[in-house]
Amino acid sequence: MSNLITESKNLVTDLIKRYRDHADLITIRLEQSQGSSILLRGDKVETLSEGIAIGGQVRVCHRGGWGFASFNQLSTLAQRIEEAIGAAKMIGDEETLLAPVEPVEIVCQLPLIGRDPRQVSLAEKKALCDRYNDLLKSYSDKITTTTVRYGDSAQHILIATSEGTLIEQSWNDLEMRFSATARNGETVQTGRETTGSRRGYEDLTNLEEQVRGAAQRAVEALVLPPVKGNTYRVVIDPILTGLFVHEAFGHLSEADMLYENPDLLEVMSMGKRFGPEELQIFDGAAPEGHRGSYYYDDEGTPATTTQLIKDGVLVGRLHSRETAGKLGEQPTGNARCLNYHFAPIVRMTNTWIERGKTPVEDLFDDIKEGVYARNWLGGMTNGEMFTFSAGEAWMIRNGKIAEPVRDVTLSGNVFKTLANIEAIGDDFYWDESGGCGKGGQSGLAVGAAGPSLRIRDVVVGGEAAE
Repeated sequence: MSNLITESKNLVTDLIKRYRDHADLITIRLEQSQGSSILLRGDKVETLSEGIAIGGQVRVCHRGGWGFASFNQLSTLAQRIEEAIGAAKMIGDEETLLAPVEPVEIVCQLPLIGRDPRQVSLAEKKALCDRYNDLLKSYSDKITTTTVRYGDSAQHILIATSEGTLIEQSWNDLEMRFSATARNGETVQTGRETTGSRRGYEDLTNLEEQVRGAAQRAVEALVLPPVKGNTYRVVIDPILTGLFVHEAFGHLSEADMLYENPDLLEVMSMGKRFGPEELQIFDGAAPEGHRGSYYYDDEGTPATTTQLIKDGVLVGRLHSRETAGKLGEQPTGNARCLNYHFAPIVRMTNTWIERGKTPVEDLFDDIKEGVYARNWLGGMTNGEMFTFSAGEAWMIRNGKIAEPVRDVTLSGNVFKTLANIEAIGDDFYWDESGGCGKGGQSGLAVGAAGPSLRIRDVVVGGEAAE
C-alpha cells in the first residue's frame, strides 16, 4: 500500500494556505486504512473480506457555524474545501469559540509490539476463526448457534489545520467476538466473550479458554435457577465495573451532551458529590497500550488523562475544542471520529475507576443475601438510567458465594448507584473488548477498567419474587 498520506502533505498544506483567510478554522483530515473482516455463523461463512479505504474530510468553522465535506478523490479536495466554507458561512452567525491548542508538526506511530496483522494472510486468519468456531460447536450437543467475528484495521491519519498543525499518526487495532447459544426445550441461554488489542496478532491466537468459557456458561445456565427479582447488595467484578463506568457515567461526562442540555449541565455541576471519598474516576488516551490510546485526537489536541471524579466529587469532564471554548474549560483531547465519513465528536477513550483498598474477599462480608455478578452479556443506558446483563452470577449468603443463578440484570440510576458504593476492591483489570457507539458512529475502540465494587440497593431483575 503506497503511502498516500505522506505523499499528499504538500498538496494539503498548499490548499490550507490558499484558503486559510476565508474562515476562522479549516481542518483537513486524510485517512488511509487497511483491514480484514471475518464472520462465521454456525457452518456458514457470512463475511470474508479484505479492503483498503482512502478518503478524507474537511471541517470549516466560521462565526460559530460548521461546514463539513468528505471525499474519496484527492483531486476534488479544493472543491470540498470551498463547499465546506460555503456551508459554514451560511450557518455561522455567532462568535467562534474554540479553546486554544498549540500548533504542532509531528509524525507518530503507536507501537506495535507483536505481529502486524497486515502480514498475516486472510487464510491464516480464517483458520484461526475455524478453530475457535469448532471449539464452540463441539462443546455440547445443546449448542445450537455459534458466531465468531474477527476484525483488524491499520489506520494512517494526516491532520492539517489553518492554525499550523500538521500531524501524521498511525496505529493498528484488532478484535474478536465469540458467542454460543444453547437450548434445552424452551430454555435458551447465550454466552459471549469479546477481546481486543493494539499490540499484535499474537494476542488473538491463544484464546481457547475464553472461547470454551462462552460455550460453558451458555450450557450450564440452562439448568440454573433464575434469580429472584429484588433489591440486593451486589458485588460486581472489574469487567462489569468497566462497563458501568463507561456506559452509565462516562457518556454523561461528555461535554457536548452537557452544553446542549442545561438541566443535565446543572446536575453535572463541578464540585458536586457523587460518591464516597474513596471514589476516583478517570478518562484519558495518554496511558499507553490500550484500545482507546493515541497521541493526538482528531482535532490535533494532545492526549491527556482527565480526572472526572476526585474523592467522590465531580472535578472534570471530556471536551472537544468547541465544548471547552463554550464552557470556558481546557480541551482534553477527546474529539474523535470513527472514520473520514464522520465529523469528530466528544468521545471517551480509556475510562476507569481507580483501585481501592478493600481486599476482594472482604467485599462479601456481612452480606446476608446478595448477588455476585461477573462479566457482561449486554446492556443499555438512557440518560442517567442503566440496565446491564451479567454474563454469570451467584447468590451471596451469609458473607459467602453460594449457588449460581441466571438471568441477572442490574439496573438503576447512575447517580444513586455511585452514592451507594460501599467498598472498592484492591484488584484492577483492563477490559480491551470495548466498541463504543454514539451519534451514528458505532464500534469506536475504547478501553475500560476498574476494581471490584460492593454496592447497596441495586435492583436485580429475574424471576419475580413471590
